Amino acid sequence: MNPRILFAALAAVSLASCGGGGASGGNSVAAAPVAAKPAPAGQNWTEVVSKTPEGGYRMGNPDAPIKLVEYGSRTCPTCGAFGQTGQKPLTEKYVTTGKVSYEFRDYMVHNQADFAPSLLGRCVDPSAFFPLLEQMYLSQPQFEAKLADQAATNALQAQLQGKTPNQMAAAWGDYLGYVEFVKQRGIPEAKARACIADSKALNELIGLMNKGEGATVSGTPTFILNGTKVDGVSWPDVEAALKRAGA
Repeated sequence: MNPRILFAALAAVSLASCGGGGASGGNSVAAAPVAAKPAPAGQNWTEVVSKTPEGGYRMGNPDAPIKLVEYGSRTCPTCGAFGQTGQKPLTEKYVTTGKVSYEFRDYMVHNQADFAPSLLGRCVDPSAFFPLLEQMYLSQPQFEAKLADQAATNALQAQLQGKTPNQMAAAWGDYLGYVEFVKQRGIPEAKARACIADSKALNELIGLMNKGEGATVSGTPTFILNGTKVDGVSWPDVEAALKRAGA
């Protein structure tokens, strides 16, 4: 994508923020309980992961009647808090039943700083997508310290004037330590750098952000349950909405 077009697309969502996309459109009326659906023989629904036509990654029964979609940023502390406190009970209590599917869609609220972790997080087989997402969230403090260094980040941004978006992704990936992070988790450096340099993959991430705008995403995390925005951003908020939906 042409850098001007990309940054125009990012500017359109620049008001989105980390820490609150949860103004509700409903979820107040309780539905009838949904029946459980066994996973295919020899499988657990948490092992059934695929990329969706919309560009996210979905875990669980693809035909689950209760569909939870999260728009999240890998550098967002509020998203990290949900990943650390909510992902395990969500998968173990709900996805395993076949009643609920969970889809994650990257939403880059921190612009350049989000490019590398988003690209690298999708640089794996579908089966490894959610484990790597969880590890990124658990390791957030080491990245937050560098993001908080205003002098260093300002200097980096000055150096990147005129660079392509993928060159920016590479520079931020090195500065924040994401390339080394994924190397330690089995992704060869050559593959990691190829993923960061993939302009088509970055364009796809911009497309996800545009879809989020269509779903009235105003910050991260934002949760969409069966097409309706969930009121709240914490695991208790999401679990309450799942129960009202019949999970």
